[in-house]
Amino acid sequence: MKLSLLDRSRTRAGRPEREGLTGSVERAVLAERVGYERFWVAEHHAVPGIASGSPAVLLAAIGARTDRIRLGSGGVMLPNHQPLVVAEQFLMLEALHPGRIDLGIGRSLGFTPAVRAALRHDLDAVDSFEDDLAELADLLDGTGPVTPHPVAPARVPVSLLATGQGLAIAARHGLPVVVGGPILAQDSIGAALDTYRRDFQPSKQAVDPHVTISLDVTVAADDATARELALPEAWAMARSRQTGEFPPLEPVAAIHAQDWSAQVRQRVEKSLAGAVAGSPATVRRMLDDLAERTGADELMASTSTYDREALLESDRLLRDLVP
Repeated sequence: MKLSLLDRSRTRAGRPEREGLTGSVERAVLAERVGYERFWVAEHHAVPGIASGSPAVLLAAIGARTDRIRLGSGGVMLPNHQPLVVAEQFLMLEALHPGRIDLGIGRSLGFTPAVRAALRHDLDAVDSFEDDLAELADLLDGTGPVTPHPVAPARVPVSLLATGQGLAIAARHGLPVVVGGPILAQDSIGAALDTYRRDFQPSKQAVDPHVTISLDVTVAADDATARELALPEAWAMARSRQTGEFPPLEPVAAIHAQDWSAQVRQRVEKSLAGAVAGSPATVRRMLDDLAERTGADELMASTSTYDREALLESDRLLRDLVP
């Protein structure tokens, strides 16, 4: 499998939020140095635990500090934007960093009702995602009703962040897919991806189907240390279910010092049990099993933890695991 990183610009409790962005840039520099295929960034709006709301802006900053690694979005949430604006942003990035830009598209409508309202989303509105996706493809190819500028000499590759229905959309439009979340643990994942591959319609974007799996992968010297490093993300996810707000990452010691309700403990334990976290040998076994079940072409690790140095070391160890 090819090996890539998805960085969500996680904020840390007690630290300036800008460090979520500068940390993403520094992580991308290391990813290029140790040989990762791609470095993607995310779009989340009004989320205390995530500093990145504008992938195009962050990618421009990362592009200025790197030379070779491919850069992309995981993803741009198309319902939040007009297709023309997305095309202009990523054609500009392609002009600035030729041959290095990917456009990952998603369809999330926002984390809370207040955020969805701020983004002007009406949940009862007609779903235009598939039409907007086709329009975006035409604009990027220069075949739309208007021509976005700057005109790029090469096509900007588009991928779809997909689960369930999204896999069928990707197959119809001939798009590579990025699959993450709970679906990866389901017994049906192999059949779902087989259906995507069977129904794939070759397009200008891709002649053959391409599957990238995205999940947290934490590597440390031993299983216990890796589990501790995975705890801050599991804790944040459990807390978000309780409070409705996705919080900054907290130090491991601070998490252990708090009172855990039975429900939060259950959610944390479930999250850690499903995580890919451990020593190099443990993680390699887990990744081999995942590769066998999915037949994935690429792994995109979306790992985060409070300790930035430990995160970078995990990235180094993971790079050594996957030839």
